[in-house]
Amino acid sequence: MLQQSDRASKQSVHPLGKPGGRWRYVPWVTLGSLAIFCPAALAQSASTADLQVALDTVWVLVAGFLVFFMNAGFCMLETGFCRSKNAVNLLAKNLIVFGLSTLAFWVVGFGLMFGDGNPLFGASGFLLQGADNSPAVDDAYRGTYSALAWAGVPLNAKFFFQLAFAGTAATIVSGAVAERIKFLAFFIFSLLLVGLLYPITGHWVWGGGMLSNLGFYDFAGSTVVHSVGGWSALIGAIVLGPRRGRFQARPVAMPGHNLSISALGCLILWLGWFGFNPGSVMAADPFAISHIVVTTNIAAALGGLAATVTSWIYLSKPDLSMIINGVLAGLVSVTASCAYVNLGSAALIGLVGGVIVVFSVTLLDALKIDDPVGAVSVHLVCGVWGTLALGLFSATPGVYSWYDGTSGPLAGLFMGGGIQQLLVQLMGIAVVGAFTVAFSLVCWLALRATVGIRVSEAEEIQGLDLGEHAMEAYPEFQVGP
Repeated sequence: MLQQSDRASKQSVHPLGKPGGRWRYVPWVTLGSLAIFCPAALAQSASTADLQVALDTVWVLVAGFLVFFMNAGFCMLETGFCRSKNAVNLLAKNLIVFGLSTLAFWVVGFGLMFGDGNPLFGASGFLLQGADNSPAVDDAYRGTYSALAWAGVPLNAKFFFQLAFAGTAATIVSGAVAERIKFLAFFIFSLLLVGLLYPITGHWVWGGGMLSNLGFYDFAGSTVVHSVGGWSALIGAIVLGPRRGRFQARPVAMPGHNLSISALGCLILWLGWFGFNPGSVMAADPFAISHIVVTTNIAAALGGLAATVTSWIYLSKPDLSMIINGVLAGLVSVTASCAYVNLGSAALIGLVGGVIVVFSVTLLDALKIDDPVGAVSVHLVCGVWGTLALGLFSATPGVYSWYDGTSGPLAGLFMGGGIQQLLVQLMGIAVVGAFTVAFSLVCWLALRATVGIRVSEAEEIQGLDLGEHAMEAYPEFQVGP
């Protein structure tokens, strides 16, 4: 039997335990590594600002991608809400509108909106050719786009994110004028909207213009994007007139052909709003982004629930189209205030939006204004409500780290701040609304007098797919009128 010492000598010994093992080199390797990598570590510490710029840029671009993807949501939503004989036309309009927006915003729109100029419009930086040393910020910034000097990302990232917003404003018009507008008329109006109308009103609010100087706030675009698109859509729908047979002794329903893709479109838009609102921080601020995500989602949820209950009571059934528009109403309603309100206020804002969208749709029917997808009710009516809601529910400056007395609104009326912010919001709504109505009316009337804006009666009966595009979305199926 082996003695204890013999058994111990037979056992394998870990290299660390060998007096002459390879682990004796560990201290020297460690010292050598420090000598090599310490300068790199110091350099990395010095480039922390570069890392922050990289993180901010990635976030802004990803948010821009989400907003861009909202075009797919509008495409599905509007196409499903309309009749199958017009599906190709809706798809074509929603696809081409971002190409038109890119051209118009690059050539002239971005400069008008964010280029240095005067309180009414920017007058420099067209074609992205202005001087710029982004991502330098604030006092370190030297360039043409001073209104965006607060965002520490490269100029191209700023442009792409703002372009995605511009495209959204144009897409709103598409649904309200669906099933009877000439493709060419929509083509031209989209260029005018994104190249001139949207950037001028946007300059007043986000470009350092007259409304921002007066203390008007709209964090992510209830007025700048949605109300401008909604006013333009309303005037277009009125000038065009209703679809053939839509209003007789009483409104005649013209059901959409595929609510499945409309529901899918709603979900895509809901997802896209998580880029739309939080992306407007234009920095990878974890606390601001996460707060805005939650306020946005709560408003959407309460808007959908409120529209469900309201339509159930008011229309006897929980109408799916109203549920879809209720979700969107909640999203539009909270867009102006998402960074400045608490979660309870966001829930109330979304709930009210979900209720008023149902009554707005039926009111437009009573006024014989034909809006096939409810765009005016969702984007205009709830955009106005959302802008007012900021003046009612904005929390006290200093409550959140990103919201202080110099970078946010005064406390709202219901939060102990008095009526001042609400009055400023009312004034901004009126000024933007008046200008947008006047601009849109001139454009629509000019188009009607020149190229014409409405298809012929025969084309409308046959469907715009064949009349405007000489193709069908569903050629294998027999489609009724």
